[in-house]
Amino acid sequence: MTTGLDTVAETTRKADNRYGNRPTMKDVAARAGVGLKTVSRVVNGEPGVTADTERRVQEAIDALNFRRNDSARVLRKGRTASIGLVLEDLADPFYGPLSRAVEEVARAHGALLINGSSAEDPGREQELALALCARRVDGLVVIPAGDDHRYLEPEIKAGVATVFVDRPAGRINADVVLSDSFGGARDGVAHLLAHGHRRIGFIGDQPRIHTAAERLRGYRAAMEEAGITIEDSWMSLGATDPHRVRRAAEEMLAGPDAVTAVFAGNNRVTVTVVRVLAEHGHRVALVGFDDFELADLLRPGVTVVAQDAAQLGRTAAERLFSRLDGAPLAPQRIELPTRLITRGSGEVPPAG
Repeated sequence: MTTGLDTVAETTRKADNRYGNRPTMKDVAARAGVGLKTVSRVVNGEPGVTADTERRVQEAIDALNFRRNDSARVLRKGRTASIGLVLEDLADPFYGPLSRAVEEVARAHGALLINGSSAEDPGREQELALALCARRVDGLVVIPAGDDHRYLEPEIKAGVATVFVDRPAGRINADVVLSDSFGGARDGVAHLLAHGHRRIGFIGDQPRIHTAAERLRGYRAAMEEAGITIEDSWMSLGATDPHRVRRAAEEMLAGPDAVTAVFAGNNRVTVTVVRVLAEHGHRVALVGFDDFELADLLRPGVTVVAQDAAQLGRTAAERLFSRLDGAPLAPQRIELPTRLITRGSGEVPPAG
């Protein structure tokens, strides 16, 4: 039976929680009738607790409005329960699923994710990564903008677990999770060759970027395997801003020896090429590297070499937490396969 004293006690407990007199694990243990270690196991998701005991502890936690004191955990374990993610550009649709996957893995490990964009600037990447280290993140997932990551060696030696994703680290030996950019590009160009094309253009990102260089290498390999000599005018690498890509596409499509097909090196390039082709008036085949929103709704739909951005992020984050959990892992290169998705644009035959 609830009495007036019980009501006063409950009101006082809520006020205490609100104004700083927070319940402790001892309070939870006393209410649930278990030992302190049992409460610790339940709070930290550790095994060795029966379902009935876990239920009683959880009911006590809910009744007392108990929250784990992460500050105390940091002091005890030397960990901040946070990781950093350095992306190229948060506005790029490719990085949305990747970031979300890293965040989900971090959350499953009770960690907070802090992220930022390098804007493809090596100096900004270094500044951002070191700023995250200065805030004592436990680990970093980095999509490199630069090609020299020796600046992170002191941080890694100090215990900051670090995994690179999408592109390898430069001048240090570290974990990296990649898509098979070379194999994917070779498959995409081979698909155009199989549909009768011989004059195939390639428009890619800046050649200093690992993925751009690998996709160019895949393009070259497919053309060489088909016995085709590539004209210089069929290749264009540089910034992916629409003006540069538009100019490159229009030049490839002009003249009597115009290309009959285009392989686009990433989703931003593909979107601009789609616009140019819509204005061009001729049916030109197109295969793009990276899928993008609404690609299946265009007419024809855009054939793409798709990479699994979410799996890239998930694999990198899981590797990071394996290191944080103390697994004695040698640096590893993990390469994930790509997938050719045919929708129509890559199956357009050469004109004439």
